[in-house]
Amino acid sequence: MFSAIARVFRTPDLRNKLLFTLGILAIYRVGVFIPTPGIDYSNVQQCLAMGETTGGLYSFVNLFSGGALLQVSIFAMGIMPYITAAIIVQLLRVVIPHFETLHKEGQAGQGKLTQYTRYLTIALALLQGTTLVTLARTGNLFPSCSLPLVPDDSLIVILLMIITLTAGTGLIMWMGELITERGIGNGMSILIFTSIASGFPASMGAILQTQGWLTFVGVIAIGLVIIGLVVFVEQSQRRVPVQYAKRTIGRRTVGGTSTYIPLKLNMANVIPVIFASSILALPQMIVQFNQNPDGTLPDWALWLQTHSSTSSPWYMLVYTLLTIGFTYFYVAITFNPVEVADNMKKYGGFIPGIRAGRPTAEYLQYVISRITFPGSLYLAFVALIPLIAFVLINADQSFPFGGTSIIIMVGVGLETVKQINAQMQQRNYEGLLR
Repeated sequence: MFSAIARVFRTPDLRNKLLFTLGILAIYRVGVFIPTPGIDYSNVQQCLAMGETTGGLYSFVNLFSGGALLQVSIFAMGIMPYITAAIIVQLLRVVIPHFETLHKEGQAGQGKLTQYTRYLTIALALLQGTTLVTLARTGNLFPSCSLPLVPDDSLIVILLMIITLTAGTGLIMWMGELITERGIGNGMSILIFTSIASGFPASMGAILQTQGWLTFVGVIAIGLVIIGLVVFVEQSQRRVPVQYAKRTIGRRTVGGTSTYIPLKLNMANVIPVIFASSILALPQMIVQFNQNPDGTLPDWALWLQTHSSTSSPWYMLVYTLLTIGFTYFYVAITFNPVEVADNMKKYGGFIPGIRAGRPTAEYLQYVISRITFPGSLYLAFVALIPLIAFVLINADQSFPFGGTSIIIMVGVGLETVKQINAQMQQRNYEGLLR
């Protein structure tokens, strides 16, 4: 393994790409700790030291921003506006025919969709930045902390804070694209990986301090098992064989090859978990904004808070059902069996034993429905791991080995290794992994 890493750094082009990527990541991590103009950084640190945050959706966004959200830094929004914009544009392909047409136009159409995603990212960053500044100014970002986070809440200062947060998101998006173009690729994914991985030392340190060495070692052992499970499932495929008929073009005979359609067991990736987490965070936000002036809650808000707690069995049941439902929904949107069957028929391909056209589409739909069910159960199981850990060992909701974090980290890690391996094989017969 070390010899393979040495070969990477002995290849000048690949070495420059890796160093460029590491440089961008260093700039990104520095920006996490630069406070937004108008924020009292010392008061923010004191409120963070109290250990009470809003939880729910904002803790979820804080995970993806590498802790920048609750630091109220210039990168507080992180990459979440871009992720949300990319998901919205992908879903709009079903609603807006023009988007579907652009998707089918190849590289030019994809470039147009990317441009729309960038515009929507800035709009979402502006909206989310305004929300964050409002929470910080009113004190709702840290409800149990009475220290003023924004000492001067004049209009000019508020506008400067919103513009700074929006510009920070635009800068993160640009850095991600730089890594994609000039680095080792998958720029946005690597930034998310860095944000999540940066929280691992603090999470493991908190478990060590509160639970002791025995629990700490047990968590690491369980984490290795979970990582092995995630790697196994993420690499699992249902390969549907495809045969291409021979065709005679002039004096040449083309076709006659055999290949397969790789259908992943987890085709939805981590998107259903993000959808389910976002929806289940809304009740806590409703409770938060409906407190009485004396700090108490109405009866209906108290009932909602009790049943929407992450340790509640009802919460876990609804979380599981939403994850399974969103998995089927997202797979149905992103994979079109009719389109795949038509493309196969156009190029003379067929599945052995299945007629081309409609029977092929029905067969693909049957296979997708069969593999989506275990894939959705896998997502629900991994998503529930932090909640179960919270009940069993009183770990906080940033339990490192579970939920969206471990799926994203393993997926990005596998894809990055493939990228480096492919670039090494262009220059050597041996790749990164033997």
